Amino acid sequence: MERAYEFYTAVLGGTEVFRHGDFQGDAVQNTLLADQEILANQLGVNPRTIGVPDLRDGAQRLDVRFIQFDNVVIELLQYRDADQPMGGSKAFAEPVEHMSPAFPRMMHICFYVRDDVDFNQFIADLEAESARRGMTQVRANRIIRVSTEDERKAAPQSANTNKVTVAPSDGWELIYCKGPEGEQLEFVKALGPVKKRFADALAAHLQLASAK
Repeated sequence: MERAYEFYTAVLGGTEVFRHGDFQGDAVQNTLLADQEILANQLGVNPRTIGVPDLRDGAQRLDVRFIQFDNVVIELLQYRDADQPMGGSKAFAEPVEHMSPAFPRMMHICFYVRDDVDFNQFIADLEAESARRGMTQVRANRIIRVSTEDERKAAPQSANTNKVTVAPSDGWELIYCKGPEGEQLEFVKALGPVKKRFADALAAHLQLASAK
């Protein structure tokens, strides 16, 4: 939790709204995990064997922190064993490593980057600041083919950004990287034609909504 909190506040610039911890009890277990317990019953196994924590009887706890980014709030959650401190490094379950974003249910967070930001430099700065803090998983992909970490590092800064030139996505710029806990992140800019398409769609939506 502390490492993720540091990344989303100190590195990416979010602001903490509030934090709450030590969630436990029957109502919390039922609200968050009932479907997984039903699945365990159907399989005839102990829920623990498929990674379901026990908030009901207090073996585990849930802690949350809310991080504000303009009009978006990210909620950080950590399930921990009851004997572990809030925000500590040991979670109830280890994060899934080496998970491709092509897998179903592999969620990702996408950040919009302002038009006036040098995207190539932004990625370079993101990697450098994350590395300085020991967040070794924060490594952005490149648009050129690389087969080793040394080749990725040696790629020119201009290879940081994928610039889409084909309609209807022309003007879209993006990069993929992993967050400090292995979560999939995307950073995008919307310029020129694609930015106008989004603006026109929003205007049409608002006009339709006001007419109802």
